[in-house]
Amino acid sequence: MQDEQPANGDQPVKGQPRWIDLRDPDEKTLRAALPPGIHETAMDRILLPARPEPRPRLESHGTYIFGVLAFPAVSAAGVVVFQEVDVIANLDVLVTIRKTPVGHTACEFDDARNAALRNGSPPGLCLHIVVDEIAERFLTMVDGFDENIDELEDHVTDWPAPRLRENISSIRHDILHVRRVLAPTRDAARAVLDDRTELDGDVSLFPRDIELRFADAYDKLLRATDGLDLARDLLAGVRDFHQAEIANNQNEVMKRLTVVASMLLVPTLIAGIYGQNFRHIPELQWSQGYGFSWALIVLTSALQFWYFRRKRWI
Repeated sequence: MQDEQPANGDQPVKGQPRWIDLRDPDEKTLRAALPPGIHETAMDRILLPARPEPRPRLESHGTYIFGVLAFPAVSAAGVVVFQEVDVIANLDVLVTIRKTPVGHTACEFDDARNAALRNGSPPGLCLHIVVDEIAERFLTMVDGFDENIDELEDHVTDWPAPRLRENISSIRHDILHVRRVLAPTRDAARAVLDDRTELDGDVSLFPRDIELRFADAYDKLLRATDGLDLARDLLAGVRDFHQAEIANNQNEVMKRLTVVASMLLVPTLIAGIYGQNFRHIPELQWSQGYGFSWALIVLTSALQFWYFRRKRWI
């Protein structure tokens, strides 16, 4: 379906730059909205259903630019999802085709689009607005990761170990998921700066002032990449601290078990000595032998307990 028509009524003024935004269109609506001269290979790619993890790119096809972009978002269930946005741009029009992920709501950028239409922005600038909006949302996504990691650091010592491990695993999976889409998005913005998206002819879709704007969007994507790397390192630090704490707790348990075993070792030795089946053991004929053996056991156990307490092992 087509969400909105460009400003200036139901039909744009002929020859005026415009931005047509479509959401989950059928083939008939799509072909009616696209400019002439679109190759069937590009059309086939646009008609494909949304993928969970799009591979963003911007590439020149001679008279127009074909691109695949992706908006990151967090669903109501807390899952990171991407809405694919295919783009077709030439000197006259920008067409964006949003593909809603199955089971999720569509992303919106109506405010940015309406502002571009009111200002009569050319298609190249409109495309920059889309890329810049995506860059901003990646930065927002990184901020969300940082907040989640801060929460983990605050509760790493009091949350149950299964809950902590589950959260660490979930955040790590989301970071990797976002990074696989962020990296090609950054490369797509770089393609504009490297003049790899120029159209045939003398007029450029991305004049100098628009290229500078793409440079700003590219810098935001670089900051998002650096932020993801930092978030991954911070998460690894939380995981290492958690594992070190588990190992330390296991060492404490083993230390206490060793102390208990050591305290039982001497009484066991004494009982073993007097439990031998020899006839000539002097204490066996002594009337105070039983009390002496108990006194020896208690004394040696008390000495061991005092020593271990002094060493802070128990």
